[in-house]
Amino acid sequence: MFDSLSERLNSVFKHLKGYGKLSEKNIQDGLREVRLALLEADVNYKVVKDFIARVKERAIGQEVMESLTPAQQVVKIVHEELITLLGGYNQRLDLSGRQPAVILLVGLQGSGKTTTAAKLARWLRSKGRRPYLVSVDVYRPAAIEQLKVLGDQLKIDVYPSEPSVPPAEIARLAVARADASHLDTVILDTAGRLHIDEALMDELKEIKAVTSPQEILLVADAMTGQDAVHIAQKFDQDLSITGVVLTKLEGDARGGAALSIQAVTGKPVKLAGVGEKLDALEPFHPDRIANRILGMGDVLSLIEKAQDTIDKKKALELRDKLEKDTFTLEDFRDQLKRIRKMGSLEQIISMIPGFNKIKQLKGFVPDEKELIRVEAIINSMTPQERRHYGIINASRRRRIARGSGTTTQDVNRLLKNYAAMNKMLKKMRKTNFKRFPEGLLPF
Repeated sequence: MFDSLSERLNSVFKHLKGYGKLSEKNIQDGLREVRLALLEADVNYKVVKDFIARVKERAIGQEVMESLTPAQQVVKIVHEELITLLGGYNQRLDLSGRQPAVILLVGLQGSGKTTTAAKLARWLRSKGRRPYLVSVDVYRPAAIEQLKVLGDQLKIDVYPSEPSVPPAEIARLAVARADASHLDTVILDTAGRLHIDEALMDELKEIKAVTSPQEILLVADAMTGQDAVHIAQKFDQDLSITGVVLTKLEGDARGGAALSIQAVTGKPVKLAGVGEKLDALEPFHPDRIANRILGMGDVLSLIEKAQDTIDKKKALELRDKLEKDTFTLEDFRDQLKRIRKMGSLEQIISMIPGFNKIKQLKGFVPDEKELIRVEAIINSMTPQERRHYGIINASRRRRIARGSGTTTQDVNRLLKNYAAMNKMLKKMRKTNFKRFPEGLLPF
């Protein structure tokens, strides 16, 4: 997401940097392009109008016109206003007050509520809470069973909902059971419709009345663009939502929903779904999203992902091996596994500052299958071969290729790349690996 918008904005800023000093006309021409870029990204037109007015007021002032680097000042202003547009700061879930805390997930059918409920439960457990999953969707076939399967997968308790029991009664009984079982957070997965209707809203109001939820989160599909904003307005009008969870933020939508919801509804985006896996949920940080849009990367999120998925003890052991020049193909394979746990390669690479500005890498999509192939080749080696790759002669290469379902050329390429990487690591040893954050190593 945001790729097209990011490319357009960076093109505008590059053009502005071509001027030594900026005139009012230069700035107005540049802002006209920014306006078109935002509209093409499906940002609400009123939001775009207000955004451009704020940027223009600041850009034509002394802050820019008398600056030695006026174009950079314009980028700074756009960056700050983007952060404000997206909500300013990460607004956390408020689970204070009566316990167990109740989170009511609402939204249309197909927005991803059930998967989001499971992701949220997993995320809350990682923060030290004891979640309880509850399905009150008695209409959609297998909705209750789907949540149970996800809960079993995560080893998180799921309330045994019965389709014959009214949704509000299920919710009431589930909260009581959570209280008796000392579970501190109830996540209610509600029914959706293809469109908003009175029956749906009446049901949700009834559930809200019997559970008094601390959080009412609208789960909205970011791929629906401006429709997500209109849906948020309607749900907020009837239920007074406390925030939004945007799903499919890793997709190829234009980003209009993410940039419009806060400004139009006044309700913050609190969480974002960034993939299909159950660990692909993260807090929504406006400053980090603004960084990504302007091609500044998102190093903080990258470090957090590494620290969440990579064992600290193993990371330190690996760093020790790198320093002592005892890094083997076995270690290389284990490091590839850890990287894959962090998410898709495309998503990880998008967090690297300046990556999207490198022309040679435009449209580059890493081949995830290549990592699987490399892993298979290393797994087909004997422990001795993994630790001393220099002993792998022609006959051993043929055997490894047969065992991994690859070709001898694939094996040769891996060994050649590994040898080249080892040379690079020897040079980097002089820079001291202790400078790298725990869990993040230079490859």
